[in-house]
Amino acid sequence: MRLSRYFLPVLKETPSEAQIASHRLMLRAGMIKQQSAGIYSWLPLGFKVLSRIEQIVNEEQQRAGHIPLLMPTLQSADLWRESGRYDAYGDELLRVTDRHKRDMLYGPTNEEMITDIFRSNVNSYKDLPLTLYHIQWKFRDEIRPRFGVMRGREFLMKDGYNFDLTKDAALHAYNRHLVSYLRTYERMGLQAIPMRADSGPIGGDDTHEFLVLADTGESEVFYDSEITDLRFGNRHIDYDSVEECQAVLDEFTSRYARTDETHDEAAFAQIPEERRRTARGIEVGQIFYFGTKYSEPMGATVVGPDGQRTPVHMGSHGIGVSRLVGAIIEANHDDKGIIWPEGVTPFHVGIVNLKQGDASVDSACEALYRELTAQGMEVLYDDRDERAGAKFATMDLIGLPWRITVGPRGLQANKVELTSRRSGESEELSPADVVLRLGQIYQPVFDAAK
Repeated sequence: MRLSRYFLPVLKETPSEAQIASHRLMLRAGMIKQQSAGIYSWLPLGFKVLSRIEQIVNEEQQRAGHIPLLMPTLQSADLWRESGRYDAYGDELLRVTDRHKRDMLYGPTNEEMITDIFRSNVNSYKDLPLTLYHIQWKFRDEIRPRFGVMRGREFLMKDGYNFDLTKDAALHAYNRHLVSYLRTYERMGLQAIPMRADSGPIGGDDTHEFLVLADTGESEVFYDSEITDLRFGNRHIDYDSVEECQAVLDEFTSRYARTDETHDEAAFAQIPEERRRTARGIEVGQIFYFGTKYSEPMGATVVGPDGQRTPVHMGSHGIGVSRLVGAIIEANHDDKGIIWPEGVTPFHVGIVNLKQGDASVDSACEALYRELTAQGMEVLYDDRDERAGAKFATMDLIGLPWRITVGPRGLQANKVELTSRRSGESEELSPADVVLRLGQIYQPVFDAAK
């Protein structure tokens, strides 16, 4: 993409309403525009990141054997009355009435609707196990929406629902989700720690939240520092193997890690003092097992091996897709702007032309643009007739991981400059070597999607 043809409305001044880094930088980098309290338009740069995150979530869900569908944003209140949550959910539930005076709601979650889909179509235990998920916009009428997309009223969320014949089978689905989430977050350049949490209005006794450590986190967290040394990496897991998935859960949850809602001071005190940590965390996902909480009142049953009808065991599993954009920025920024991890960057590399209109520089930039694009990279080419300082400031603000600077002096020696946004280090390489180097950097990112 040529920047002269792109829509990137960057701001020079920091908006006064922005209280945290991700909100400030998303507004300044032209990623979002507020339309109402807690409701945002996603502008092209922000939408690219949002789509990149959504793609990773989809790939990892389907790798785990989960099946995508799409449910509507508006739901019938009758379904929620069946489960008992319509009156119990509280003021965050946006209740509406259609022209026929039917009670509706803008869905904050989809347990009731997915249960209705299941009970209408599945009759036998032979159709289990089954996990369905979708990525859809949700609405929760927060009393004080703040922090940009971190605590908005409208948000994009992946929510998945498993249906199993027994508790043991449902707990395997729980473990399977934990494994897939670890892969998902690491592909985004995040360490999201699974922490024992409170189930809230979803219900159930087994639940873990995934939290990214950040000073601006809403939750106080307590953990054993050993857990921050754990990485899932590129290991292969058979998602059908109960033993392999259980082993991963044991590895990542055996050390103490809890939110303030479930914190046990006595258990925390058993950790060696030098490993006890207290911090803030940003929730980016949560997994639940809640048994027959919804299947019993809503009649979601199957005929079991004994010929008798039995309620299915269920769980729900969410990832805050739009919230992740803010969380990634909170964990990856400096005083110049955003620093995108390679897995979620809107463009893989930026090219800065230091002398627009110079035939040799223009030609070299065009050649780099073509060759990098041919390797599968998305390139943002700053071909504007602007001073160099303004071009560098824009690239630093929007945070592309790699920048290639092309100028007439360097080209005389067949050199261009490759700069890492994260480290700030630069090196001079030939154009051919730059293409080779970036190909080596991004090949693991592209391989992870396979």
